[in-house]
Amino acid sequence: MGIEKYSKAEQGYGEFNGGAIVENKPIGFPQNGGGGSHPYSNLFYWAKADTVNGSTIGEHPHQAFEILSFVLEGDIEHYDNHNNKWFPLSKGDVQVIKSGSGIYHAEKMNPGASIFQIWFNPDIQVTLKNKAEYSDYKKSVFTVVENDSYSTKIMIGNNSPIELVSEGVEIQEITAKSDFELELNSDRYHSFYVLSGEAKLNGLKIVQDDFIKISDEGKASFTNQSGLKLFYISNPKELTHRTYYESNLSRYQ
Repeated sequence: MGIEKYSKAEQGYGEFNGGAIVENKPIGFPQNGGGGSHPYSNLFYWAKADTVNGSTIGEHPHQAFEILSFVLEGDIEHYDNHNNKWFPLSKGDVQVIKSGSGIYHAEKMNPGASIFQIWFNPDIQVTLKNKAEYSDYKKSVFTVVENDSYSTKIMIGNNSPIELVSEGVEIQEITAKSDFELELNSDRYHSFYVLSGEAKLNGLKIVQDDFIKISDEGKASFTNQSGLKLFYISNPKELTHRTYYESNLSRYQ
């Protein structure tokens, strides 16, 4: 069975400012070791950050990667040295940084905020030559498709307003109404994070904060579900370029 499951306890852990912001990491930075999955395809890093009382992650640099923040709960603010001002984002909004030749930014998480920060790995030999870009997308711009069994918010791919340089990335948020099944393309990885609820996935029990990577299954059947909400990423098994992780694998072994 081509399914890997990582509970929250089995994922990586991080914190900022003495635990004012805490993270569980389905995919942590490879040089840090710890739990969770290694990078695969162009999916390099994935963290869920939460705060009770709010805190700020100070100004720091990024290059080459495409860095996306999805606001799951509450409100956050973003600052970068290209705009020299703070931008607010609320639940359902998405921030995209194409860090290119370099950008400095800072993040403020207000009380009760929760976000995903996910890094995608384009061909960095190309993107390092590009000027950095920053964009916000409000929740109202995303299409929601309904059927009898579930609803799908299309966040990347299928005519979403977000266009990445990273190849073939598709992202959806799926809210179950009843048991349902997804057909899975065998040429792609399929990654799920359980935002809420529980179910059985092809007979395997999954609960809130579980992370699941599927690499060799023709379908994903979600049964006996209760209040299930999923964050779903699909990306290619084969890319037209070597990734940063592949190029530096000897450093992490």
